[in-house]
Amino acid sequence: MNARPRKIVSALRHFLASESAGGLILMASAAAALIVANSPAAELYFEALHAYVGPLSVSHWINDALMAVFFLLVGLEIKREFLDGQLATWSRRALPGFAALGGMAVPACIYAALNWNDSQTIGGWAIPTATDIAFALGILSLLGNRVPVSLKVFLTALAIIDDLGAVIIIAAFYTSGISFAYLGGAAAVLALLIGLNRAGVLKLWIYLLLGAGLWVLVLKSGIHATIAGVALALTIPLRTGATDSDDTHDSPLLRLEHALQDVVAFAIIPIFGFANAGVSFAGISASAFVDPLTLGVAGGLLIGKLVGVFGFSMLAIKLRLAETPVHATRTQMIGISLLCGVGFTMSLFISLLAFAGDLHLQDEAKLGILGGSLMAGALGFAVLRFARPHQAGSQPDVPAGA
Repeated sequence: MNARPRKIVSALRHFLASESAGGLILMASAAAALIVANSPAAELYFEALHAYVGPLSVSHWINDALMAVFFLLVGLEIKREFLDGQLATWSRRALPGFAALGGMAVPACIYAALNWNDSQTIGGWAIPTATDIAFALGILSLLGNRVPVSLKVFLTALAIIDDLGAVIIIAAFYTSGISFAYLGGAAAVLALLIGLNRAGVLKLWIYLLLGAGLWVLVLKSGIHATIAGVALALTIPLRTGATDSDDTHDSPLLRLEHALQDVVAFAIIPIFGFANAGVSFAGISASAFVDPLTLGVAGGLLIGKLVGVFGFSMLAIKLRLAETPVHATRTQMIGISLLCGVGFTMSLFISLLAFAGDLHLQDEAKLGILGGSLMAGALGFAVLRFARPHQAGSQPDVPAGA
């Protein structure tokens, strides 16, 4: 009975370590993209992204194929955490759940308030609702033991719920021109995958082979292809009841998750960041920095996340619906809430869907994402760096259930 908690903690530590290191690499790739996009190599950079390799451009291979693998990992993490991890019980889901809800609703409202009368930009309301777990944990890793582990777990759980919300938003609001023939084929493959799961089939290669076919059908159906990654993840068996000393070998989900973590953190996400963070400032006027689109994204990430995450967290604790993270102070909760405003990867991804085909609006959205994420990350780091830690034997200044 004691082996299982140790394995869950070990998996979480590995996840935090890989995401933190990957976040630092992501920062470097984003900086490199900005440098290249504003250098003499800019033309080559943009031409390479639009060059075709087979049926898709390099940019589409990255955003539709590689990111499907990223969403596959997201789906695996969501399923594991909800069935056998930090989100397995309602009490554990409560605080990050309320925080994620506020962290998505308030930024969306701020963006919508600034863009309500513009039919071209209002569709980007979901851009500031995202939190980039790799970037946020990368910043946290620079703080060492100044931040209690409970807050790192809280941030991870919040971001996982946030990712689930982003998947739902993408499927519900950023899908158009559906082909019901291909969608029916995708549904048939998905039903087959569910049937294999219920029949107890544990051969991972069967799921991956059918998953590749599912990806093609979803791509052709008009629904964004990355949704296939999440759908596939939810059908892969976890085997939560295993009691062997190392049940990773008996669980297809754990095997695949462990195999993908480093690939996604150290290759796919940095490639995505390098391909999509490049904004050329040559054709951007000063007014672009104060346009409602740019301000809506930046304000949503910086102010909306702080108000939403911190405000909803405090409300849940005040109403005794959730418990305070162990050894966390109010100031540290503010710092974590600010870090949630680092929306980079998922925000960039949603902006590509919201303004597909309009490079000018995409660039304005990127300015807001980069500016808002940079300010939120810097302020969050500063608050956590100088926050006084909770002292043993003293009362935390976040009222537990008060």
